[in-house]
Amino acid sequence: MTAQHAHPAPRFTGAARPYGGGDPYADYRTADFPFARLTDLADRRLGAGVVAADDEFFAERENLLLPGRAVFDPEHFGHKGKVMDGWETRRRRGPSAGDPWPAQEDHDWALIRLGTPGVVHGVVVDTAHFRGNHPRAVSVEGTSVPGTPGPEELLSDGVTWTTLLPRTPVGGHAANGFAVPAGRRFTHLRLSQYPDGGIARLRVYGEVVPDPAWLEALGTFDVVALENGGRVEDASDRFYSPPANTIRPGRSQRMDDGWETRRRRDRGHDWIRYRLAAQAEIRALEIDTACLKGNSAGWASVSVRDGAGTGTGTDESEGAGDWREILPRTRLQPDTNHRFVLPAPAVGTYARVDIFPDGGISRLRLFGSLTGQGSAALAARHRELGG
Repeated sequence: MTAQHAHPAPRFTGAARPYGGGDPYADYRTADFPFARLTDLADRRLGAGVVAADDEFFAERENLLLPGRAVFDPEHFGHKGKVMDGWETRRRRGPSAGDPWPAQEDHDWALIRLGTPGVVHGVVVDTAHFRGNHPRAVSVEGTSVPGTPGPEELLSDGVTWTTLLPRTPVGGHAANGFAVPAGRRFTHLRLSQYPDGGIARLRVYGEVVPDPAWLEALGTFDVVALENGGRVEDASDRFYSPPANTIRPGRSQRMDDGWETRRRRDRGHDWIRYRLAAQAEIRALEIDTACLKGNSAGWASVSVRDGAGTGTGTDESEGAGDWREILPRTRLQPDTNHRFVLPAPAVGTYARVDIFPDGGISRLRLFGSLTGQGSAALAARHRELGG
């Protein structure tokens, strides 16, 4: 069963020019999609995966969710043909010599498990380097299934799929971006391409909606982590790497897997502002500068503020109180995880880290538990979105 939603017109259609040498991205078509600053719910670093696909003859389905943009080596061929960094299916054919063309409804599909359940606000179907072998059109559907279902369960008649993006033309060698009307929480997506072809990457941008029962069972957890519903609301500088890296799972493994600002030539400082999973009581924190050696921040401080009301709004100033410093300006060491136990628990719905004067940190962890108000707000939001 499938429900329908409206969608805006695509930005790119048609094939791209054949590769003519030089920088393969020189003629790549893209745009600034406003929703792309949200969390990529299909990020493998959050635990996303491609559960199944009906065909992956030329290129593996797992490539769809790899971090970073697709690469292209014009000289790389294998025993099946050109090796592509994406998901590519074989060419479909009709039933007979008299009817050799694919039918209108013919398509290939891939099932994607989101890294964390959430509300989808936009998708990017990236056909980078698929110039004459991209699909003619794509569609995206979503469903919410508890637990860890396999392909057979997801494709069973009892599962209802909601159309997020109806069958829509896409362009080759382009970032085809589409805003999606928000309204429900999803755990899995089905990406279809008509009739066949290749897609380099799929990005699914949205809002994490964690399971309140799971967080309640944990008790104490990282209340600012992406996977638990925390998010970055704003930052002073995004020059070298995105501030959302600071709340990703695990420790940073490379310098660009953190947040690093450009070098300041004034008397100011840099900062990131976060929204917590919900109103929480923070008891300990970590500031990690892993892999930032000659460019880590010199000092850092952490503050929180408490918002009135439900604690789930998106307006940082809505009913919020004053900032209260919970970690005073403290010297940081390069490539080091710094741990601090607070002298008293601090209640807040927002957090802010200030670094002095510039540089970077790789991770921020705020350990605590939800307040009664925070738990109630999170549970209400979960119910509202069909969780």
